[in-house]
Amino acid sequence: MLRNSKHEGYFLYHSIGMYPGKEEELAAATAEFAQIWAAPDDKQWGYVLLKRQDFIDYWRRIINVPKGSMTTCESVTDGMHKLMRALPDGQLRGKRVLVAEDCFPSMHFLLAGLAPKMGFTLDTVPKRDGASWVEPDDFMAQWGRDVGLALLTWVTSTASARIDLEPLVAHGRDMGSMIGIDITQAAGLIPFDAMEPKVDFVLSTSLKWMCGTPGAGIFYVDKALARELEPEARGWFSQNNPFSWDLDKFEYAPDIRRFDSGTPGSVAALSSLPALKWHAGQDHAELASWNRELVDLIIKRADALDYIWGYSVFNEASIREYQRKTAQWTIGKNFDNTGGFGPEAVTADELPPGGNGLRIQTRLNGEILQDANTDDMLFDVAETVELLTECLTLEPGDILVMGTPSGVGHARRPQLWMKAGDVCEIEIEKIGILRNPIEDEVLPA
Repeated sequence: MLRNSKHEGYFLYHSIGMYPGKEEELAAATAEFAQIWAAPDDKQWGYVLLKRQDFIDYWRRIINVPKGSMTTCESVTDGMHKLMRALPDGQLRGKRVLVAEDCFPSMHFLLAGLAPKMGFTLDTVPKRDGASWVEPDDFMAQWGRDVGLALLTWVTSTASARIDLEPLVAHGRDMGSMIGIDITQAAGLIPFDAMEPKVDFVLSTSLKWMCGTPGAGIFYVDKALARELEPEARGWFSQNNPFSWDLDKFEYAPDIRRFDSGTPGSVAALSSLPALKWHAGQDHAELASWNRELVDLIIKRADALDYIWGYSVFNEASIREYQRKTAQWTIGKNFDNTGGFGPEAVTADELPPGGNGLRIQTRLNGEILQDANTDDMLFDVAETVELLTECLTLEPGDILVMGTPSGVGHARRPQLWMKAGDVCEIEIEKIGILRNPIEDEVLPA
């Protein structure tokens, strides 16, 4: 199993954040939960609810919100749904709900479904032609006094474009709109303060840079606003005293707890606690700096692939005797009449980036001697181009030979050498087959 050995945390892909010791700490946290939950005593709920509150308190400090203003939710979509259905009846009827085209699609799906039920118009600010994100000026231009609620995406998930919140929130206040922010994409990496500028609600998950688990969402609502909301899904934990079970005297808790409904799910929050504790102990400026370095490296590698025209098959046919005459192997791999190439070439746009994920085989007289995948290369194509251009100039038409899989003849026991009359075939998936007959060299008289 691959382990995270880098001393810094980083974003692995899409929604998975990594940090040193993540596997061990997550395993320990879940094992501790299992031990306590399965014990024949009455310690379970005290433990679980305290851990859930620890999770909430770590998140409160991250976005700087007061006690009694944050609770858990399963996802940002779940949190948004809870808020929308808790609004006073008719508050959004006849008004617009404003979102940007580059918002998280799940939010758009939710709001599009709620629009006919709640009587509002969902207004989506489009991206400009060819653009990857919505310009804040376009969003503001579409934000009028008939906008009852605006959902801002702090950093987009597709382009990592960050909006300047201050002018947008100030404009929204002038328009008299309710303002919410989805901070998922950059939460934990870039400092965020829900009080500066002050917004009405904030949503996030504990995935991505927070390195937590799925299902561990957070939901902040301004205290004054929360008192006006009546969550549709209400239950015994929605009350100030959950053990007030008089069926005719239900009363919402005076704070965010009114959104807790039934017995709150806690395992996702508990499982994410180790990641939040790790995050709290980091130099966040250093964390951001390190990940910017990683982004620069990824862009550099991606740019390197732009210079690749295409891919073909090459058989270097090493002359091992001469290869060992010097400490460098160049002479043994450059004899005249060796180095079969082709017979076909495939342009880069027809293959996966970098030619990755392609099966490669060497067959001698029909017998498979080498069978591997281009993913196994020690240095991938982009890394090779990057390295070579540090020391020499690559010109159009240059050919880079990337190496060979394990299974070469001289390393076998007994050793296997090609001889006159043999046929060597190399096949690379989606590229083709290079077939070379082996002949004795005819020396001039």
